[in-house]
Amino acid sequence: MAKLEINNLHAAVAEEDGETILRGVDLEVESGEIHALMGPNGSGKSTTAKIIAGHPAYEVTDGEVLIHLDENEFGDEEIPEDLRTWNLLDLEPNERAALGIFLGFQYPAEIEGVTMVNFLRTALNAKLEEREELFEDDDEEEEADAEGGDTNEDAAGYDTSPMEGNVEEGEIGVAEFQEILQEKMEQLDMDEKFASRYLNAGFSGGEKKQNEVLQAAILEPSIAVLDEIDSGLDIDRLQDVSNGINALRDEQGAGILQITHYQRILDYVEPDHVHVMLDGQIATSGGAELAEKLEDEGYDWVREEAYEAA
Repeated sequence: MAKLEINNLHAAVAEEDGETILRGVDLEVESGEIHALMGPNGSGKSTTAKIIAGHPAYEVTDGEVLIHLDENEFGDEEIPEDLRTWNLLDLEPNERAALGIFLGFQYPAEIEGVTMVNFLRTALNAKLEEREELFEDDDEEEEADAEGGDTNEDAAGYDTSPMEGNVEEGEIGVAEFQEILQEKMEQLDMDEKFASRYLNAGFSGGEKKQNEVLQAAILEPSIAVLDEIDSGLDIDRLQDVSNGINALRDEQGAGILQITHYQRILDYVEPDHVHVMLDGQIATSGGAELAEKLEDEGYDWVREEAYEAA
């Protein structure tokens, strides 16, 4: 079981005199839980998601973002006790992904010339390679350097990317990956033809969001942060995406932090916890009934209670 722990997180836009956005966010998400993060526009929801993943547009000015890993989080090989807790703020985005963090984008990018199948397999293999390096002991690292490995301590990022590299390389071979991909696409009720299309190119809004869930299913994160994945979905696609999110929790054991404006997706993906963000802080939290109250009454009552408490 993994746990994402955010403590007193403060952040601003990463530029001179950048606007302060987060003003002390405290939040915990554990494996197997679904948390809904709601709030009006500009309250800091997407900023929180991007900071978890390591987006460079924001500067953290205080606080910490920790991930706690179970000793067997990544399979049979036991994680040493001193490597079970990491401060994500000290890590590159690719390292965070290797430790089980996934961010589903609100506006997924379109990449011409890169097929979905090549992108997904390369991403999976890159994650596994990066994870192996993170948990490599000092003796193994020194041996790798002696054999001609990268000795530049400032180097960051994967050795390969979905834009380059031999598609035959990697821990997961083509045949094995095809089986994984077929299983996940059936789970999400996706047409197999999607796999041969360029990544998100020409996709409808709903197809792009369904593809984000497919990526999460393939990468099997410990904690999946989904930024407004329900926006722009018709009812059929909403159900497909919701089924995929539920499968991430029920079949893969992932913890879900689901950022949303609307109650409707929570009819299909019932949250264990609902949090309301106002002015860069969590103003109140509750169960699924809190989302229903927000749908009926809006956020004014939350503001009133927050100002009275202050």
